Amino acid sequence: MTLLVNILGLAAAAFIVWWFWLSKNRPEVKAGDGALDIIVDGGVYEPSVIRASAGKPLRLRFIRKDKNPCAEKVIFSGLGVSADLPLGQPREVGFTPENPGEYEFTCQMAMYRGKLIVEPARQ
Repeated sequence: MTLLVNILGLAAAAFIVWWFWLSKNRPEVKAGDGALDIIVDGGVYEPSVIRASAGKPLRLRFIRKDKNPCAEKVIFSGLGVSADLPLGQPREVGFTPENPGEYEFTCQMAMYRGKLIVEPARQ
């Protein structure tokens, strides 16, 4: 019985690691001139990979459907941008990424994860 419980516990831990950190099936979206909707639900951001241009204003509208307290905030590492996400109310986050690169955005516990890919400005 103890062996079965240990095996189930390890399987659950492996699934959690895969779900939050290793799964790579993430649709990618190119940000346009208007606000881009990002749904926060079920432990994920949808879409979770966003492409934007350096020096161009970016508007992201987060719509939090997930009641989990972990989903209450979004933090853009390396950009100094964060916002509280009220449940069931759209929250627009606007900023201008100046430097090309990849920037992670997460909840405060880094369980929900996304990536902002900032491309060099076109001349």
